[in-house]
Amino acid sequence: MIELRNISKTYARSGTKAVDSLTLRIPDGVIYGFLGPNGAGKTTTIRIMTGAIAADTGSVLIDGIDLDKNPIDAKRRFGLVPDTPDMFSRLRAYEYLNFVADVYRVPSAERASAIEKLAARFELSDVLKSPIGSMSRGMRMKLNLIASLIPAPHNWILDEPIVGLDPHSAFALKELMRKHAAAGGTVFFSTHVMEVAERLCDELAIINRGKLIFTGNLEALRELRESRGAKAGTGEANAPAAEASEESLEALFLALVEDSEEPMP
Repeated sequence: MIELRNISKTYARSGTKAVDSLTLRIPDGVIYGFLGPNGAGKTTTIRIMTGAIAADTGSVLIDGIDLDKNPIDAKRRFGLVPDTPDMFSRLRAYEYLNFVADVYRVPSAERASAIEKLAARFELSDVLKSPIGSMSRGMRMKLNLIASLIPAPHNWILDEPIVGLDPHSAFALKELMRKHAAAGGTVFFSTHVMEVAERLCDELAIINRGKLIFTGNLEALRELRESRGAKAGTGEANAPAAEASEESLEALFLALVEDSEEPMP
């Protein structure tokens, strides 16, 4: 389980409040989608969640462990797939995977088995001896996915993981996400595509301009769509011109984002 408690972050140089008083509770055993348009604050939130940058205010708990107070213990509880597959380009793929296994103190037999199975799943078995610098972006993304799972983390955090993957690898990733959640683990992933979240998520949160604008499951989101449709039908003020009950969840997502950008009266 992952908890964010009243997280805020302002970048001093620009003065932009990238995350604004964000509170989330991501339970075990679910695939939790974190949605928002580009620049909404998703990556900043994940960097705070994983200890890559510090929040101005608030706290992060990973399985009840305070990230600020016990960073090493907390970080052992998650595997991370960042939004950009930047790695040590001079290392060979298998050297990088063994480096990650060393950091997490994964025993030799366990790491060998995990690398073999995951490399086969993502069709990288034949290039494990290749330098990372010679690999395409998609191949490096798959290598990051493998590295994140070698320690068998309880919490799996992924930032836009499907971008750049071929269809076969995207399917394999989705299957692994479902398997991880079904085994009682936590899957938290960001995306800007509602269709992806609709197909995968048990619960989701929508963020824009650093602020939370929706949280709940897909059923709650569908109820919100129906509620907007009912208001449109009665001609209430501020109701959308078209019947919201007929709009897709993707259209509702875009409408919620647009509504959140309107200036306060």
